[in-house]
Amino acid sequence: MLTATHLQRYAEVLIWGLKTARGERFRRGDIVLVRYDMAALPLAEVVYARLLEMGLHPVQRVALTPKMEHDFYALSDMKQLVFRIPGDEELFSAIHGSISLRAPDSITHLSDVRPEKIGRATVARKYINDILDRREAEGKFGWTLCVYPTPELARHAGLTQERYADQIIQACSLNQEDPVAWWKSIYKDAQAIKRWLNGMKVSHYHVESERTELTVTPGLKRKWVGISGHNIPSFELFLSPDWRGTEGHYYADQPTFRSGNYVQGVGLHFKAGSVVKAVAEKGEDFLRKQIAMDGGARKLGEFSLTDKRFSRITTFMANTLYDENYGGTNGNCHVALGASYSDTYNGDASELTPERKKELGFNDSALHWDLVNTEKKRVVAQLTSGRRVTVYEDGVFTC
Repeated sequence: MLTATHLQRYAEVLIWGLKTARGERFRRGDIVLVRYDMAALPLAEVVYARLLEMGLHPVQRVALTPKMEHDFYALSDMKQLVFRIPGDEELFSAIHGSISLRAPDSITHLSDVRPEKIGRATVARKYINDILDRREAEGKFGWTLCVYPTPELARHAGLTQERYADQIIQACSLNQEDPVAWWKSIYKDAQAIKRWLNGMKVSHYHVESERTELTVTPGLKRKWVGISGHNIPSFELFLSPDWRGTEGHYYADQPTFRSGNYVQGVGLHFKAGSVVKAVAEKGEDFLRKQIAMDGGARKLGEFSLTDKRFSRITTFMANTLYDENYGGTNGNCHVALGASYSDTYNGDASELTPERKKELGFNDSALHWDLVNTEKKRVVAQLTSGRRVTVYEDGVFTC
């Protein structure tokens, strides 16, 4: 499915993403964590060698197998569930980069596990994300990730393995001799759109589609970011809004797999910034337990738009990385319940203390769950001057 040439190009794009995502330049002797599922071993070997050639110290970690992960949740007592692995805090406080290669052999193996146990373990490991967020804000850490095609992903997406792999090849430009040059071009075009968006003084955004009517308030000291190397591929531009200004209803027409659970047709009703009603056509019980994970799980952490002129993703892929970057006919809007992103702060992110984040309405949670709407839509910015500007319509930014 992916040839040796594809793997070499994939590795080069990932290295470009890693470098682009980090504030400081990588130096010889820096440490990069390479995390991968076993199915992604062919790509992991190429990435590992490339990091060695750069004079870096790659540290490799293999993800749990589906059986191991299921046994962890099924068999662990409370102490085992929240156990902190010795050395993890030291490792994550020292690494300068991270590349994750996701290639699941199962995406439904946790469907019989109680969501409360998954939530408890997620909250217990939040300290790792806090460490990495702080290091990233200081410019000392950068990360990227990608998906490697597996039969499991193809099956749940309703595609052949060949077509699934072809979507990855097209989306990441692995069919081009110099895919990095293509990514640099996309990066340049996105910079122009972000300058346009960030040049407006916006009171709030109004999102309207067939089943969505949502008000999103950017808040003070915010900026649009995206197409920054963090995800390969990534075509979305997004910000972390002031959660307190979210009002209305949002519908996710695209299904989602999360923690082994399939959820479809999510409807969220916001009042005074929080979800007051959550329904789903499938997986409603799981949805409700996820948003009860902690105090921030029913609040907005991200608002995102994808321009269909950038994205070559044209079908459901049963994977959030691809589905939140769907291009298709109408592009997509997605929101994330839970954690916000510090890099959307329009200032020195290292100054964004927990107290300052709370003051500005940046949400904090162990959850971050992207929910995607691919309906035809219009997004209007209500400026502080009173003027209204359509910033996104029919799948494209209007600048």
